Amino acid sequence: MAQMAAGNRLDMAVPQGATGGTGAPRAVPTAKADTVIAAKNVTAGYENRRKKTRLIALRDISLEVRRGEFLAIVGPSGCGKSTFVNMVAGFLKPLAGTIEVEGKPVRGTGADRAMVFQDYALLPWRTVEKNVIFAMENRRDRPSKKEQAERVAEALELVGLTGFEKSYPHELSGGMRQRVGIARALVTKPDILLMDEPFGAVDAMTREAMQAEFEKIIAQSHQTVVFITHSIDEAVMLGDRVAVISNRPGRIKEIVDIDLPRPRLDGSAKTNPRSAELREHIWSLLQAEALGAKEAKS
Repeated sequence: MAQMAAGNRLDMAVPQGATGGTGAPRAVPTAKADTVIAAKNVTAGYENRRKKTRLIALRDISLEVRRGEFLAIVGPSGCGKSTFVNMVAGFLKPLAGTIEVEGKPVRGTGADRAMVFQDYALLPWRTVEKNVIFAMENRRDRPSKKEQAERVAEALELVGLTGFEKSYPHELSGGMRQRVGIARALVTKPDILLMDEPFGAVDAMTREAMQAEFEKIIAQSHQTVVFITHSIDEAVMLGDRVAVISNRPGRIKEIVDIDLPRPRLDGSAKTNPRSAELREHIWSLLQAEALGAKEAKS
């Protein structure tokens, strides 16, 4: 059902029967696919210079993410999940080891990567279309105004916000604001989408609807996705693989291959006995981790 990550290294396995949101085969990773993201013996954390202390969030992580893969990462709060995507984005540097994108060490942010945050991060004085355009304004290869307008229209159509171009963030629901954040990430046409609990701030019904829409979007764009979540169900429904992270300092406990056919969020996957098995297995890993943490404190 799952493979153990020997030495904390995640080797690629291919989900079987994966298809895109339209029923056509989805471009999933194969054994010969290129490695897009590579973490090599990475230790990461935060230094408090005033107190002269160091908090280690991740320790000795080695991980490969291949082109077109949807990797979901789950683990307890504080285990370093967000730290990992922030390093891939170029916001943070590892204390040891290297993070590589397309074979080159990450030195900072880049147009090939886009981040979707949990808290929307919209500019309240800008309309929907102006918030989306913002992602292209400071790029060296900024498209022409005509192309920008075309890209914005395409991105808003993908997330279901056509007709709300002139609305302001305060006029939108939480789910709609998050769709603007996703459109802003999509409009630059990045190779890699980094998503840190993107649906965590919306209600349960909106969350399910957005998951279904996002599955369709990725089936069309074939982007590489690294997706942070606390929800086992969300990880199973969206991911090609799920990386389970231990308590801080985070280490890779196991990599679980999600061998469910796509599309998954049309209702069929939730009633598939295999999805229940996968959820139960991942929960057993997290439950054991939580119990282990309590024992360590006692």
